[in-house]
Amino acid sequence: MSEDPIRLVTIGRILRRRGRLLIVVAVVGALVGYGTSLLFPPRYTTSTSVLLAGQWEERELLTQAEIAASSAVVDRAAATLDWNGVSGSELRDRVSAEAADGNIIKISGTAESPERAQRLSDQVARQFVTFAARIAGDGTDPDAAAGPETLRQKVVQTNRRISDLAGAADPGRTVEGVQARTELEKLRTALHEAMKKLDEADPANGKADLVVMGPAARPTGEAPPTRTQLIAAGALLFFLLAVVGHLAAARANRRPRTGGEIAAALGSTLLGTVDVPGERLPHRPPGRDPRAWTRRLLGVDTPWDIPAPQPSGGEAGRQLRYRRVCARLRDQLPAPRRLLLVVPEGDEIARRAARQLVAEAESGPSPSSSGMGCPMLRVVEVPVSRPLVPDRDTESGALVVLSAGSRTAEELGGLAEACADAGHEVVGTVVAGTVRTRAAGTAGRSARHTPAGVAVGDDVRGSG
Repeated sequence: MSEDPIRLVTIGRILRRRGRLLIVVAVVGALVGYGTSLLFPPRYTTSTSVLLAGQWEERELLTQAEIAASSAVVDRAAATLDWNGVSGSELRDRVSAEAADGNIIKISGTAESPERAQRLSDQVARQFVTFAARIAGDGTDPDAAAGPETLRQKVVQTNRRISDLAGAADPGRTVEGVQARTELEKLRTALHEAMKKLDEADPANGKADLVVMGPAARPTGEAPPTRTQLIAAGALLFFLLAVVGHLAAARANRRPRTGGEIAAALGSTLLGTVDVPGERLPHRPPGRDPRAWTRRLLGVDTPWDIPAPQPSGGEAGRQLRYRRVCARLRDQLPAPRRLLLVVPEGDEIARRAARQLVAEAESGPSPSSSGMGCPMLRVVEVPVSRPLVPDRDTESGALVVLSAGSRTAEELGGLAEACADAGHEVVGTVVAGTVRTRAAGTAGRSARHTPAGVAVGDDVRGSG
């Protein structure tokens, strides 16, 4: 498990080295979002405002909003609209109400077309106003509702009686008559003031005055999430999942990265590390395996989490590393002999390093000139899924060349077992890495140094 912290440079490396794969994943996510939009038809939403006259507290406005979206109101609207296949319970999921500033109840309706959304909002608003008025007036107890009206009739009768008494009294001829008429007028005034206060105290007078502030506007666009939003969300979600998947794979990566770890997994000694120019690798001829072609097309045939190539010390420095590997190989072998140069299949960096090693061995001292001549090398490319190394014939030993971080410890162990099964001792390991070059023709000059008779193309592919 890798414990390296996740940095922005890691994200940038993923975007740079897995760009084609991320684009394909984002396109797949966009297609999934488009398919999701086909399952959910477009919806349109509009709203109607209802003004509540008078003084209202916040909790009262919230209560009115709950009433506006209640089943009592929505069911009446559904019965009035009479849409085929649409019941009141379904409309309740499409209607919402909220209290806004200024004693306004905002009623919103959602439907599959702009016309239906407009009709739904207007109808719910009208039913809400009707229902609220009925609650304030007709919805009370009949005896309690008849009480104020009976009282008003009695006041009218009392006023008539006062007028009769005032007419029957002495029309101002005596002091007693004037006083009686004055008392009767005071009584009439008191009755009028009492009825005025009673009307003002009636809760039905101020609370039932609801006004619909015009019809709902016909919506011109779909309600979110729209098809465009679903497509964009699908592409973004799949893109982020792909990036997170790369990060999780890097955290759980158990591939050996250092030369010592790779040599230990192969059960051999490390002869050294060599450099390969990091320009764009040449495309290999397409094989019969469609998976390899797909991996190469998506750019996943090489690891993305390897460090960025370091600046090269020049062609002379790179050749010096190859000479040192050949020198250590000569010192390690008791006598010159032929060796297999084993390269994992699909490791283009290791393949190029193996070609350079063959060229360096050919240009070194001849085995016949001295007892410490360079061994003869033959390159074989071995699949790591089911490795099969050629049996021991003229070669007696194997030298493994591979790039850092390209194979797991289990794959390296299987490669070593395949060499042992063929009777070859793994005499050493060479780790290849890429470097940045200043001149683009460096690789071409190195390739021209390779003798034409080197058996680089004698690849052995098999299964076991």
